[in-house]
Amino acid sequence: MKSTKFSVYIPILLAVALVAGILIGTRLTRNSGNNMPLISKSGKLEAIIDLIQNSYVDSISTDTLVENTIPQLLKNLDPHTAYIPAKEMVEVEEEMRGDFGGIGVQFSIQNDTVMVVDVISGGPSSKLGILPGDRIVTVNDTLLAGKDLKNEKVLSKLRGEKGTKVNVGIKRKGFKELFDFEITRGEIPIYSVDVSYMIETGTGYIKVSRFGEKTYEEFMSGMEKLHQQGMKNVIVDLRGNPGGYLNAVIRMVNEFLDKGELIVYTEGNSQKRKTYQADSRGVYRDKGVVVLIDDFSASASEIFAGAIQDNDRGWIVGRRSFGKGLVQEQIPFSDGSAVRLTVARYYTPSGRCIQKPYDKGTDEYYKDIMDRAIHGEFQKADSIKYKDTVKYKTLAGRIVYGGGGVMPDYFIPADTLGYSDYYLKITQKGLVYQFALDFADSKRSELSKLTSTNAFESYFQKTNILDLFVAFADKKGVKPNQADLKKSSKIIDNQIKAYVARNIIGEEGFYPIIKNIDKTLLEAIEKTKIPIQQNLTSAVTK
Repeated sequence: MKSTKFSVYIPILLAVALVAGILIGTRLTRNSGNNMPLISKSGKLEAIIDLIQNSYVDSISTDTLVENTIPQLLKNLDPHTAYIPAKEMVEVEEEMRGDFGGIGVQFSIQNDTVMVVDVISGGPSSKLGILPGDRIVTVNDTLLAGKDLKNEKVLSKLRGEKGTKVNVGIKRKGFKELFDFEITRGEIPIYSVDVSYMIETGTGYIKVSRFGEKTYEEFMSGMEKLHQQGMKNVIVDLRGNPGGYLNAVIRMVNEFLDKGELIVYTEGNSQKRKTYQADSRGVYRDKGVVVLIDDFSASASEIFAGAIQDNDRGWIVGRRSFGKGLVQEQIPFSDGSAVRLTVARYYTPSGRCIQKPYDKGTDEYYKDIMDRAIHGEFQKADSIKYKDTVKYKTLAGRIVYGGGGVMPDYFIPADTLGYSDYYLKITQKGLVYQFALDFADSKRSELSKLTSTNAFESYFQKTNILDLFVAFADKKGVKPNQADLKKSSKIIDNQIKAYVARNIIGEEGFYPIIKNIDKTLLEAIEKTKIPIQQNLTSAVTK
C-alpha cells in the first residue's frame, strides 16, 4: 500500500528534478569562468557584438548591425553629433570642399523633362556647345523623362569622377534629331557667394550662402569688386546660411575688426578654452557693416553676426538666428565613413553661448522653428521667450541677450503683407517658377540680348507679364481672384521678373529685382546710414 502511494509522487518528483536540472544547467552555463562577469563595462558593446556573431540563432551580418546601431547610439547625445556612412562621405566632402565632378550645367525638371537652365562658363558642356534651353533626354542610353523623374536620379547620372566620360542626348528647339555629346566630366565649382553688387551709391551687397573651403577667397573677390566701385558700407546677407568651416568665418570677420578684438571662443568638457582674435590685417576695418540673419542662419553665420555685434562693429538686422553653437570634430574610420562628434560650444565675444537648448530631444529641437512661428516670434520681437535671461554687454556696453542664437539689433518681422489665398495656391504649385522658366525659354533669343538688370526692367515695362502669368495659372487650375490679385500683384510681379532675369543672366539679374519686395534688405539699406560708432545707443529691437 505504501509503495503504491509513493509511486503516485514519482512523476512529480521527476518533474521537479528536471526543472531543477535545467535551472542549474542554465546558471552554470551563464556563470562559467570562475563566476567572473562576462566583460567589463567599457567593453560591453564589443562583447555583445561578439556574442551575436558567435552564438546568435540565425546568420546575421554584424557589419550591417553596427552600421544601423551607431546612428541610434549617437541620438542619445546632441542633435549635431552624427555618423556619416562611407557612401555619403564623397558628397559631404564635395559640398564642403566647394567642387565636384560633373558636366557643368544647371538644370530644372519641368513638364517631366530635364531642361538646361544655365551652362557654367568654361565647363565641359560649355566647351562642347550645349546651350541653356536644351533638353537632356538621355544619359548613357538611359531615358531621362517621366513623372517619377527626380533631381537625385539626374544628378547620379551626370555627376562622376573628374576625367570620366558620359554620353548625353540633347533635344534642341528647331531640330528634329537629337544631338549626341560625349562629355568628359570636369571639376565643377560650388560657389558659396551667390552675388555681390552695388545696391545703391556707396553701399555694396554680398550674399554668402555657406562657409566652405573657398568661401573666404570668394568673399574677398566680391568685396574687392565692390571696393573698386566705391563701396563705403557693405550689407553681408547670411540669411538661410547653415554655416560650415570655422576657419572661413574667422578669416572673414578678421577683415572688419581691429587687432586683439575677440572673434569667438570655444570650450568643452574635454577641451580647454580656445580663443580667436583679430590680427590687425583686415582691409575693411573702415567700412560700415550691416549683417542680415534669419531663423535659418546657423553656426558660422552666428559667429559672424555675434562678433560684429559684440564688438559694436555694425548692425544686425532680421530675426533671431537658429541657435547652433556646437563644435564638431570629424573623425574618419578606415572604411571611409566618419563620425562628427561634438567636442565644444561656441561663445560670442560677450560670453553668450550661441547654442539653444536641446534637452527635450532632437525632434523638439528642430521643431523649435515651427514653435517660433506659432508663438508669434516671426511677427513680434516681444513674443521671444528667452530661456537664458542673463544679460550680456557688448564692448561699448550695449545689452544683448543669451538663450540661443543671435538676436538682431533691429528686428524685422516676416513680411506677409502681400499674401492671399491666390498667392498661396500658386506658390504651393510652384507656378511662378514654372512660368518664368517657360517664358525665358520661349523668348531666349530675344532676352539673351539683355545683359543688365536695367535692360530687363526696361523690357518688362513694355510687357504686361503679370497678365500673361494669370492666364498661365488659370490653365493650371488656379482661377484669378481680383481682390487677391490686387493684394498680391506686387510680390507676384517682382518674383516673375526676378526669376526670368535669373534664367537668362543668373544671380546678377535676380537679386537686384527681388530686392524690391525684400523688406529686411530695404531696412538694412536704411541702417547703413546710421554709423554705429557714432550712435551706439540707437540700436533698439522693434
